[in-house]
Amino acid sequence: MKQIRIKDIAIKAGVSIGTVDRVLHNRGEVAADTKEKVLTIAREMHYQPNIVAQALTAKKQYNLAALLPRGGDDNVYWMLHPQGIELAIKELQPFQVDVRFFFFELHNESDFLEKTREIIDYNPEGVIFAPILKKESLKFCSELDQLNIPYIFIDTNIDNTNCLTFIGEDAYQGGRVAASLIDYGLEVSRDILIVNIAKDLENTQHLNARNQGFMSFFLDAGKNKGMKITVEIPSAESKDVESRMDLILNTNPNIGAILVSSAKTHVIAKYIEKRKLKDLILIGYEITRKNTDYLKKGIIHFLIGQRPMEQSGKAVKKMFDFLTVKQVPAKRDYQPVEIINVENVDLF
Repeated sequence: MKQIRIKDIAIKAGVSIGTVDRVLHNRGEVAADTKEKVLTIAREMHYQPNIVAQALTAKKQYNLAALLPRGGDDNVYWMLHPQGIELAIKELQPFQVDVRFFFFELHNESDFLEKTREIIDYNPEGVIFAPILKKESLKFCSELDQLNIPYIFIDTNIDNTNCLTFIGEDAYQGGRVAASLIDYGLEVSRDILIVNIAKDLENTQHLNARNQGFMSFFLDAGKNKGMKITVEIPSAESKDVESRMDLILNTNPNIGAILVSSAKTHVIAKYIEKRKLKDLILIGYEITRKNTDYLKKGIIHFLIGQRPMEQSGKAVKKMFDFLTVKQVPAKRDYQPVEIINVENVDLF
């Protein structure tokens, strides 16, 4: 499709290029009938402003802030988002876009709040963040609203906020996908264990949504009739995992499948390997190296991925478009739910 130029509108309207420019950018005096004529023709021709030309002409630096959980050995998933942001910045060159990272300890409310205060002091033009901790995130959203700082959610969504857009998995549907995989391969009488590795599950938005989707599947579509047992493990430390898992499995010998609601599926896979447990279906989330290692060993059977690098990269570009030409994105941009097993893992 041909890019409509200001020159094309000027020719059709029978006015100068300068007049069209003044109308479209609301600069200078233009007669009311001429202005209406130019705007009508622009709409009819589906004129879209040239973002590249406008941003280059402005020569403005855009300072953004990214608030993310700190990645690490047991939290590899969150090491991927900064890579996506850095890649997007490179792709936006020669525009002057800078992103300052603020990392908080996952599930640490006080650390999260401290980083939000640092961001407010920094006063960026836009914020990209993962609102994993619901109560604290709502407080931060309110502060950003008061300062008229736009923000985009990645990974986790919170409804009824003024975020520009959410980019990530439909967590509820992700839970239903996990349930369907287990339901397909598990005997109808066997029990299912849902493992949440989180310090405060009630305040962890995306894990709750996945669990709700998981349970909903068995209420309206699933064949499995066994018990659905939930356990909350406060950390990924071996002592916490082993004590909780030993207790649950010893008192519930009919468990035939385990869902881990987070990217820390490898933690439970390590436990299963250490205990030499057999005949357990294990399903979890995210394509991290530790998870895929256990997938290839046959201990994890399926992983559900949501493209973290693509999430954060899209967020930078959508924020840039909004700041430069006020291009408002769709309220939600769901990433495709990818099902990974040993047969296709090397393609990712």
